Amino acid sequence: MKLTDPIIKAAKPQEKPYPLTDGEGLTLLVQPTGAKWWRFRYRYTGKAKMLSLGVYGDPTKDPKAITLKAARAERDRLQALLAEGVDPSQARQEEKLLTKMAAENSFESVARAWWADWSAARSARHADYVMRRLEADVFPVIGNKPVTEITTPLLLMTVKKIEARGALDIAKRALQTCGQVMRYAVAHGLAERNPAADVKPADALKSHKKTNYARLSAKELPELLRQIDAYEGQPLTRLALQLMAHTFVRTSELIGARWEEIDIPARVWRIPAERMKMKTEHIVPLSAQAVAVIEEARKISGGRPLVFPSERGEGRSMSNNTVLYALYRMGYHSRMTGHGFRGIASTVLHEMGFDHEHIELQLAHAPRNSVSAAYNHARYLEQRARLMQRWSDHLDALKDGAKVTPLFKTA
Repeated sequence: MKLTDPIIKAAKPQEKPYPLTDGEGLTLLVQPTGAKWWRFRYRYTGKAKMLSLGVYGDPTKDPKAITLKAARAERDRLQALLAEGVDPSQARQEEKLLTKMAAENSFESVARAWWADWSAARSARHADYVMRRLEADVFPVIGNKPVTEITTPLLLMTVKKIEARGALDIAKRALQTCGQVMRYAVAHGLAERNPAADVKPADALKSHKKTNYARLSAKELPELLRQIDAYEGQPLTRLALQLMAHTFVRTSELIGARWEEIDIPARVWRIPAERMKMKTEHIVPLSAQAVAVIEEARKISGGRPLVFPSERGEGRSMSNNTVLYALYRMGYHSRMTGHGFRGIASTVLHEMGFDHEHIELQLAHAPRNSVSAAYNHARYLEQRARLMQRWSDHLDALKDGAKVTPLFKTA
């Protein structure tokens, strides 16, 4: 007699397990606890075997539960395997192995293995950024896909999602990073080919016109300096803007500053090579005004290793956006960025008559081949120290509203 749902539901537990037979190898084993387990019994090469198919129940209440209809469908599938000479038990083991291998060789797991090797030769900050971008933009889309199933259209769909929100540069880098991950997969025998090799970012993503960093004109600088001094936001943000004005370093170099890099008695800030765009050490002579800003920051940062730590803690530095948004709040949206201080300093210092090479060295624009880099990072330090002090004095004069005569030749 075939089973029905009313028959199954009416079956009461007994002292020992007992079966209810549906036919063709399918039975329901009623446990003393009341649980009801599906079993498929069959013979393979003359030996009696059994497979568990799961517990009887309503999948809407328990996602793992198996209905009578589903159990019969699974029984039919297993009988079809037997008809083809396949042992259902062996087939299930192979399926589990393939599922396990697919999980171990998912795009995310392979990407993390690639990153572990690749990041060893990169700065911690850059490596962390690449992983955070993968976690935010790539893994949610293709992270659980086996690398063997990653196709060119799938990669393009992933980066197009990034492009759609206007993050063109991030989309381009994501495609390049995915290409590196897939090359790693091919090199380690985890995939046969790299689908990212079939397309270049320029072929798939929109191009955009490169624009210079927004910055004010020199005549607008005095008002900006006064606005910074009067900034009512977080004190460390104000100090970061002040130090950026006095040192005109890049924003990433500023927010990543660590106390171990700064020698107050010598009035020198040595930014290590791994934090520099050109990957060579950069020396920033500190004016008296810059030192005063740094000393004030020391009182606020509370002994933490970073000069400008994030308000959220977690050992992270202040973000680029903190500086940018502070300028926005002061009314300089689309008119000034942190990088803009570099352009203003270059223009004004040239007008003031400082030597072009000294200015370029202080901007870390000097030629960076292996010989010149080692030589230039400490070149003309005495002249550059005078330049930096004169620059800070010039900023103070501008803030105070003094009439400044810009042109003079330094010794």
